[in-house]
Amino acid sequence: MRLRHVLTFFICACSTHVLTAQQKQILLENVKLIDYKNQSLNGLKHVLINGNTIQTISAAPIKTTGAEIVKIDAKGKTLLPGLIDAHVHLVFGALTMPQMMTNDLSEEFLVNKVGQSAQKMLMRGFTSVRDVGGPIFPLKAAIDKGKLIGPRIWPSGATVSQTAGHGDFRTPEEKSRRFFGIVSRAERYGATFIADGRDEVLTAVRENLRFGASQIKLMAGGGTSSAYDPVDVTQYTLDEMKAAVEAAEDWGTYVTVHAYTPRAIRRAVEAGVKCIEHGQLLDEETLQLLAEKNIWLSLQNLVEDTPDMDPQRRIKRKPVIEGQEKVWPLAKKHGVKLAWGTDFLFEPDLNELQNSFILRLQKWFTNAEIIKMVTQDNAELLQLAGLRSPYPGKLGVIEEGAMADMLLVNGDPLRDLALLADPDKNFLLIVKDGQIYKNSLQKR
Repeated sequence: MRLRHVLTFFICACSTHVLTAQQKQILLENVKLIDYKNQSLNGLKHVLINGNTIQTISAAPIKTTGAEIVKIDAKGKTLLPGLIDAHVHLVFGALTMPQMMTNDLSEEFLVNKVGQSAQKMLMRGFTSVRDVGGPIFPLKAAIDKGKLIGPRIWPSGATVSQTAGHGDFRTPEEKSRRFFGIVSRAERYGATFIADGRDEVLTAVRENLRFGASQIKLMAGGGTSSAYDPVDVTQYTLDEMKAAVEAAEDWGTYVTVHAYTPRAIRRAVEAGVKCIEHGQLLDEETLQLLAEKNIWLSLQNLVEDTPDMDPQRRIKRKPVIEGQEKVWPLAKKHGVKLAWGTDFLFEPDLNELQNSFILRLQKWFTNAEIIKMVTQDNAELLQLAGLRSPYPGKLGVIEEGAMADMLLVNGDPLRDLALLADPDKNFLLIVKDGQIYKNSLQKR
């Protein structure tokens, strides 16, 4: 059964378990907000949420009337925007590689794995994510309709890859569709498009846009989790890459590319892409180019090793792991526009570490810079999708007119960023789209 059909079953099989029904107003009293300019918390504020929008922020008490108002006294706790992970794979991250390759991808199995993972991600405080590859559209639709619990999703849909590229997930016995006429298993499940030549790239990009992609993910270089492409190789010709960019820009959105090396990234820049995923092998000269061209670098601080990691993958990842220690400080030095994400693949247990990976940035950034990156800066990248953004409105900030995605933190994360690494204990309130999903404080 196709994964798209399985997840459609998922939509029908689940129901909403939001802590409170959609209320018209929420009044948060006595909260503290972050002042990024001074890297400090300001005085007590009162925040009124009307529907899914922040209506009023005031130092003076806000007077409200009506029975449908939820009032919460925060007692001086810190109010943050919802966390944002700019590089996730919700489906691939919920399954192991053997699970993905099994012939027994039953409905019940996928319902449990993918749905639970999305809900846990929201309950870790991630109210928005950018899914950069995979069969995500039905899951996103279910969350948006309130049939499942999970974060807002900016979907890329199937990755677009050349033959023998990072998105060519064929097993050894699967032959080329071009020559043998059989679509590969990964393509049938909506995980990837294997597209060669300008015409096929145009079709693959347009197919994703047809299903609702907010941005396009193109494989421009080798990878560590794929079997047939060395990390150092450059993928797609300039003409093929330009075709993807043109098709995306015709729809008012952008292409982001998977790439590590300067050669692959320079070709992508020449083609007109707006964002680079990874880039751990970048040199200083190419980082300067990204800064000059105002191109985003969506970077990660990947886990060095795990017990279940394939030995061959471990070897391929070695230069990437070594490179990430250099690229973060260099990118900051040259003023590159930075986004942060986790990129967990095929190791579901890693998802529980999502929050703690934020702390890895403390080697190079202040706590205020980190909080801004995982909220405001990541939100700016999401909105690069323009009119293809699935959620009109401003995210990543606590200000009047912004969307009501927020967390109430038990403490001061400017002094102790580790508060973010224990969401069960320290996130007292989780609000997404004006709805309360967690409330550990007594209402009055």
